[in-house]
Amino acid sequence: MFDMDGKVALVTGASGGIGWATAEAFAASGAKVVVAARREDQLASLKQNIEAQSGKASYVVADVSIPADVERMVAHAVETFGALDYAVNNAALEGQLTPITQLTEREWDRVLDINLKGVFLCLKYEACAMLAGRRGGAIVNVGSVNSFLGVAGFAPYVASKHALIGLTTCASAELAPQDIRVNLICPGFIDTPMHRRGRQLFGDALYDGLLSQRVHARRAGRPDEIARSILFLCSQEATYITGSTLLADGGFTLTA
Repeated sequence: MFDMDGKVALVTGASGGIGWATAEAFAASGAKVVVAARREDQLASLKQNIEAQSGKASYVVADVSIPADVERMVAHAVETFGALDYAVNNAALEGQLTPITQLTEREWDRVLDINLKGVFLCLKYEACAMLAGRRGGAIVNVGSVNSFLGVAGFAPYVASKHALIGLTTCASAELAPQDIRVNLICPGFIDTPMHRRGRQLFGDALYDGLLSQRVHARRAGRPDEIARSILFLCSQEATYITGSTLLADGGFTLTA
């Protein structure tokens, strides 16, 4: 796929979906991979899968909303494999379907702490490690088509994903002069556990209608398709791409 031999990658939210596929893609391209999430059983399975394909992997159980966890996670990557070259900040949760008039501060904080504060903390400690390593790097934050579109009942999720555009461009402005590129990828309807929960919540008719009428590709995407786009943004093929937002949504946003 890409030549990443000798590189070290860190992927958060790696217990399933896009994070899992991205970790496997990094390993298949020759990178050593550290995977992080809150579910140790899934991380252990992912590590085993990567090693079964002759890849190198390690895992860290971490909650990205907790500064000490994030600092420990990044330190583990450097201590285990000697450096940090790539980071994918994918950990997120969608929250509960709740009208703004009934939304509690606790629920707002729960979603923003993971989806926005968590990305900030990851960026902070990842950038520090890359700067200390003096070999540059690439960071990809994972947004959503909801970085551009609103969905009734999901204000915290949508607000957090909108905010990633600004956070990504600020991080790029600061870090690109020091050879650390920061970009944002915004997936659409991807066949992940999160989107399956959405299908259950809204019903097959709505989901299938959106796929057939508003997604140019007329289908949901696969996690591995997003993973390949993420690896491209990290690779030597994308050395002049920074501060950018890549839509990977099968054309959905163009017709919304």
